[in-house]
Amino acid sequence: MRVLRWALIGALVLVGCSRHEPRQDCGDSARVVDPALLAFLSKARSAHHVADLHEASGDRAAALRALQGLTSGPIPAGAAPEVEEVLADTRARSAELLSQVGRFDQAVEELEQGLDHAKTPTYYRGHLFEVRGLVEERREKALRGNARGQEADQARERSLNAYEEAMKIQAQVIGSAPPASTPSTAPRP
Repeated sequence: MRVLRWALIGALVLVGCSRHEPRQDCGDSARVVDPALLAFLSKARSAHHVADLHEASGDRAAALRALQGLTSGPIPAGAAPEVEEVLADTRARSAELLSQVGRFDQAVEELEQGLDHAKTPTYYRGHLFEVRGLVEERREKALRGNARGQEADQARERSLNAYEEAMKIQAQVIGSAPPASTPSTAPRP
């Protein structure tokens, strides 16, 4: 959730630099952000706040409605990466909530739809597989509690596979990241 909030804040910072002519402190790379994108990002932030409040009071159904209002509502034209990331992250959160109440098949559906928004190796794609592991882990526990051992074993295997895939994707993301700049150890003149 924090990653989503930071992504939204980052997008809003870009907007501050691009509302008018690029200012000197924004650099030459400032890009124009569509008002529809801004509205979508604001709507997403509000939907997640509403979901937070409902989840904190134990009303998972209301939290899900807030998130599903975002994923089923209008989205800005064009495939802005921010929109795809928000939708993938929101689907992952919805899946977590669904799995908490034992709606495992619906949770997997949410994850599949989330993967449609995260087709390449990114944090968001890896997170969707991480949540799939969690969903299957919860399914395993529920099945074992109902003495359905063979199905529980299958859910455990799916959970392990999903976690492995999440780690593989995140390793790709880490490996493709530009090298971090290190502070110079040379004394200043």
